Amino acid sequence: MLQCIFLLSDSGEVMLEKQLTGHRVDRSICAWFWDQSISQGDSFKSLPVIASPTHYLFQIVRDGITFLACSQVEMPPLMAIEFLCRVADVMSDYLGGLNEDLVKDNFIIVYELLDEMIDNGFPLTTEPSILREMIAPPNLVSKMLSVVTGNASNVSDTLPSGTGSCVPWRPTDPKYSSNEVYVDLVEEMDAIVNRDGELVKCEIYGEVQMSSQLSGFPDLTLSFANPSVLEDVRFHPCVRFRPWESHQVLSFVPPDGQFKLMSYRVKKLKNTPLYVKPQVTSDSGTCRVSVLVGVRSEPGKTIESITLSFQLPHCVSSADLSSNHGTVTILSNKTCTWTIGRIPKDKTPCLSGTLVLETGLERLYVFPTLKLGFKIMGIALSGLRIEKLDLQTIPPRLYKGFRAQTRAGEFDVRL
Repeated sequence: MLQCIFLLSDSGEVMLEKQLTGHRVDRSICAWFWDQSISQGDSFKSLPVIASPTHYLFQIVRDGITFLACSQVEMPPLMAIEFLCRVADVMSDYLGGLNEDLVKDNFIIVYELLDEMIDNGFPLTTEPSILREMIAPPNLVSKMLSVVTGNASNVSDTLPSGTGSCVPWRPTDPKYSSNEVYVDLVEEMDAIVNRDGELVKCEIYGEVQMSSQLSGFPDLTLSFANPSVLEDVRFHPCVRFRPWESHQVLSFVPPDGQFKLMSYRVKKLKNTPLYVKPQVTSDSGTCRVSVLVGVRSEPGKTIESITLSFQLPHCVSSADLSSNHGTVTILSNKTCTWTIGRIPKDKTPCLSGTLVLETGLERLYVFPTLKLGFKIMGIALSGLRIEKLDLQTIPPRLYKGFRAQTRAGEFDVRL
């Protein structure tokens, strides 16, 4: 049972406090948490579960905001962490993003969401489509009305119809003139390449995202051609676990609208679609840089939106970098971004130039980490393929669509 939720900014400021039970949790626990975070550094921030002298703490960090939950009794830690992840996802969906200013500008919405999502310390309603029927998302019209009328509440007077059914994530009887369902495979590739060009880590985090506009009470099954590649699968509550456990088939009654059906990982991949070959030499206070980017293995689709970014070391006083393809920009905070776009067929994109070090330094001793970005439409690099999507019930004609895309996640090339 959770007793309190705090939202902390990067500076340790308590932006929002929500007491969930009759026993009040003092804010001093946030001061203890922040002192430990400063003294222990990043290793402490990566701990999802922390035992303080008085409470069990659960934390996740999203876009610079720390979601901190407290409990004095033992409870399943994954339930607390999953609930915090749901809170962060719903807030990001409602506010169109997640940062300190958005939370402060819409703190009433955030409080109303927490009131509906958890009851006396226990998770209650966490499905975004149902919450939208209960709490209207913020917009300019609602803000103007609240100023004019003095009524700042966005909570509906009536409960959504789905809250009293056996499938609380879906309205009781939605009706559509045409029944449509679309499935997107969205994957992110995380990779680490060491200074010798060897692939240290390469894995894919993927999601099966769906958009459903089906009348009545549909019952769907989704199967994959090669489900054995999937690891660390995580399902939406609508998925029945037994069919997956026995036959690797997803059987579910979908929510209405857009939702994430499942997430997964594919580990120990042996190749990446692009290669990055950096060369850095320095002497006499000058550093020469050369970076090549090219296609390692053709994925069958065009690789788009290729970018390479890195942070210049603080000891660099000035930089003169150019490329034979794309554009190079260096911001005032010493962030360099090379926008390549697509790889041309007639040449290999190359970034080259010189870095001038501060007076007194002969060589460069701190090397940046290159971060690669790209996007490939129409293909899932994990090799996962959807075999079929079937409707078990018999409504009017069903229209189906499937798409796939892969983009770079944390793709780091170390020097």
